[in-house]
Amino acid sequence: QVQLVESGGGLVQAGGSLRLSCVDSGRTFSSYNMGWFRQAPGKEREFVANIGRSGGITDYADSVKGRFTISRDNAKNTVYLQMNSLKPEDTAVYYCAADRSLILVRKPWTSMDYWGKGTLVTVSS
Repeated sequence: QVQLVESGGGLVQAGGSLRLSCVDSGRTFSSYNMGWFRQAPGKEREFVANIGRSGGITDYADSVKGRFTISRDNAKNTVYLQMNSLKPEDTAVYYCAADRSLILVRKPWTSMDYWGKGTLVTVSS
């Protein structure tokens, strides 16, 4: 069973940085591709980034490419999202998700297999 818990959200000024973490309390973390999604008020949940099982393959939304970095530590059952050069439009609830697919693909959020409850990131201008 996969149980995901996000942390690291908060209030930051534009141009600042935050690092989000997502811990899986289960025993099969390394068997899943992991992703980060976000949902701003009044908007659909959108893809941010994902990472393959070994961490060797990553993919990013164009809106965060060059500013955000996804990584994972399978020994710690944790996936991270380092967010730099934050903008007010990055304000959202950030969710991590797990995917059982054999290959890393960008999926809609409704197709991911497991979800955390999210952590709020607020970027002030």
